[in-house]
Amino acid sequence: MISARNKIPGTITGIREGAVNGIVQIRTAGGNQVSATISMESIEELGLEKGKKVTAVIKATEVLMANEKLRISARNQFEGVIASIQEGAVNAIVKLDVEDTVGITSTISLEAVRELGLKAGEKAVAIIKATSVMIMEG
Repeated sequence: MISARNKIPGTITGIREGAVNGIVQIRTAGGNQVSATISMESIEELGLEKGKKVTAVIKATEVLMANEKLRISARNQFEGVIASIQEGAVNAIVKLDVEDTVGITSTISLEAVRELGLKAGEKAVAIIKATSVMIMEG
C-alpha cells in the first residue's frame, strides 16, 4: 500500500538514459502517455525495460489543474471530465476522469477552483511534472 492517491497502470514504451537520471515513457490502456524522470539507479534496481508493466504513482498535491492544455515545460497533461470536487475550508480535492481505468486526483486551493471556474461534469486538464512521477512495479 501507498498513500499517494494517483496510481496509473501502464506499459513502458521507452527509456531515455542519461548520466544520472532517465526518462521513462509509459502508455496507459487508453493510450495516454506518462513521462517519469527517475534516477538511473532506480531504473536498474526496478529492472525497467520496454514492455514491462508498471504503475505511475503521483501525490495529489503534485497535480496542477487547468481549463485547457498549456504550452509549458510539464510533460504530463491529461484531459478529462471533472467527476467531483470536494471542498474544504482552504483546499479542494478535484477528481478528474481521464479514461475508463484512469482517474487523477488533485489537491488544490479552493481559491484556484473558484478562479478557474471548475465544476463537476466540465472538462479540465491535470498537469504533472515528470519529476513528480514515481514508478512502482506492476
